[in-house]
Amino acid sequence: MSATEDETAPESSTPPKSDLDYKINLLFPGVVVRKDLVKAVKGNAIVPSYVLEYLLGQYAASDDEATIQAGIETVRKILAEHYVHRSESELVKSTIKERGRHRVIDKVTVTLNEKADVYEAEFANLGIKGVIVDSPVIKAHPKLLVGGVWCICDVEYFHSDDQRTVPWILGSIKPIQLSKFDVQQYLEARRGFTTDEWIDLLMQSIGFNPEMFSRRGKFFQLVRLIPFVERNYNLVELGPKGTGKSHIFSEFSPHGMLISGGEVTVPKLFVNNSNGRLGLVGYWDVVAFDEFAGKKKRTDKSLVDIMKNYMANKSFSRGVETLGAEASMVFVGNTSHTVPYMLKHSDLFDELPEAYHDPAYLDRLHHYIPGWEVDIIRGEMFSDGYGFVVDYIAEVLKSMRSQDYSDRYQPHFTLSSDISTRDRDGVHKTFSGLMKILYPGGEATKEEIEEILRFAIEGRKRVKDQILRIDSTMAEVKFGYTDREGAWSSVATLEEDEYPSYYYRGRTITESSVEPAVTTTEPGGTVTPSEAGTAPASESAPQLFEGHRDFHENQRGIAYETLLLPYLVGATEVTIVDPYIRMSHQGRNLVDLLALLAAAKDPAEEIRVTLVTKPDTGEYEKQHLLMLKDIQDSAARAGISFTVAWDDTIHDRSIRADNGWRILLGRGLDIFQKGSGGQFDLGARNHAFRQVVAFGVTYIREDARGS
Repeated sequence: MSATEDETAPESSTPPKSDLDYKINLLFPGVVVRKDLVKAVKGNAIVPSYVLEYLLGQYAASDDEATIQAGIETVRKILAEHYVHRSESELVKSTIKERGRHRVIDKVTVTLNEKADVYEAEFANLGIKGVIVDSPVIKAHPKLLVGGVWCICDVEYFHSDDQRTVPWILGSIKPIQLSKFDVQQYLEARRGFTTDEWIDLLMQSIGFNPEMFSRRGKFFQLVRLIPFVERNYNLVELGPKGTGKSHIFSEFSPHGMLISGGEVTVPKLFVNNSNGRLGLVGYWDVVAFDEFAGKKKRTDKSLVDIMKNYMANKSFSRGVETLGAEASMVFVGNTSHTVPYMLKHSDLFDELPEAYHDPAYLDRLHHYIPGWEVDIIRGEMFSDGYGFVVDYIAEVLKSMRSQDYSDRYQPHFTLSSDISTRDRDGVHKTFSGLMKILYPGGEATKEEIEEILRFAIEGRKRVKDQILRIDSTMAEVKFGYTDREGAWSSVATLEEDEYPSYYYRGRTITESSVEPAVTTTEPGGTVTPSEAGTAPASESAPQLFEGHRDFHENQRGIAYETLLLPYLVGATEVTIVDPYIRMSHQGRNLVDLLALLAAAKDPAEEIRVTLVTKPDTGEYEKQHLLMLKDIQDSAARAGISFTVAWDDTIHDRSIRADNGWRILLGRGLDIFQKGSGGQFDLGARNHAFRQVVAFGVTYIREDARGS
């Protein structure tokens, strides 16, 4: 959609359904919901999304607009009548007293009163406690004992002259989560989607608009789901504020518990030795630690020790007894420095409390999500399309925790032989988790398996490479794999390619290391040359690189100034072949390149630039022609004679200059991901601050002009 089309589109309260939305409703009837409805019904109710979607799934799981609107009103009525606001707790208690019985939606926590030998419930918002709970309820829902569960409850009132008797009586209690689902139906319906469609469905289920994310960006969101589908998975994500690191663990599933990193204690997390009561890891599938970073945070040494043992062995001690648990551990926190700063001065675990900045602890982490690559969440990134009701997909993921898909790559690939057992475990668990999420039936092509395997290796490599910076006695590892034909593929982290001089600080780059990194202009304007890089034309580096280079998705530091300009300096005629210079951002890319050419040439000289492109014969033909005319007029004032040649047959993209260079561009000039678009976005002023899509460039030296 062009910018003009977007601006002139009429407003509508009902978003149009995409082809994917139609397919979702067709193949998963009754378990999907339009994601913007949560915001429509939430109001000022402070409840997790899965609670609201549970209700929407009961009444508005449809693509029929009349059914949806009726469902919304029903859910709003239920929330208005039964959800307990803390500020209105006395009013609700009065309602229970006057009616004798009333249904409430509240978070319920149960404790054992040892003296009275009874279980007692406390209602978080209603503010009542000491409510007797029968033992069968606890046996059916043990999580009530740890952390609390959102429930729909019937509460009764009966006053007694005995001051010790609590007047509140629990009539019924129903935790808000799906009770059952059909696994075979889920697997069969999955076969009706392509991989791209399935990824987009999962993105919409999380609540995000997939069009706003790159392929790599989508994978980061999917990795956040692995702790729900993989037992004893240890995940860390550190990055800037506002990237939604903790959202999934607080809102997505009734099987996850998000706690503040500063509130963690041994009794709360593992076991209370005084009464033998199990902690969070004994009852929850995922325990996530929010705000985990902070160098100066005080930590309990005994907690760190028991956590290291649990993360490695899946067990912990209760007195003389050893207990096992399946809870995955997630650690999320904010970074306060840029990636190159951390690489130059310390490492990518720099923000962790000192007690956790320990190779033995870090080595137990299976995957490191680079939070600095994840976009800060903006309003337009949320989805108004259809996705799974979250408690449905939460139950699906939970049901697959016992399965192991870690060997599904082995018919095609073999991991490097010097990858240690712990490294291999990290790769295997991430691979298994992504396979279960993306290909639950196990049906994946060799290429699809390779994509997941590379992503899994990269996340573990990021952990191991930072440990090597902390403990220089550890041996370096050659991260990669071979296929059945014996072809070797190495795997690098993105920051390794972006900042090689900082990444390898204090280390010798040997044959066992990954391929040399690509030279790019780093933020700040300096150019870092390397063996594989594109060196700018200068007195100290006159030799320009010839050959092919690949750039990775989400990589920063790439700019036309170093990628293209050195090869065009001195040319008087330049031909740009790109079939798609139509949309406004594509026009801006072209203008950016022309501006660089104009600034680099002698003001007294002129350059002739010809754009060979395809005509736009659709409804935006006029806007297309006007854009190119504006570019032509603007370029002329800067000494560039810009003309357009139309060619319906072209497909490949290239730039040819009469100074002897030809550049083959896999994606043409359109290599940058969409930024925030704000006028104060640095990426809008300097390409080097923007992330790129995956692309390749080939530099070919030809005869100079006149040949």
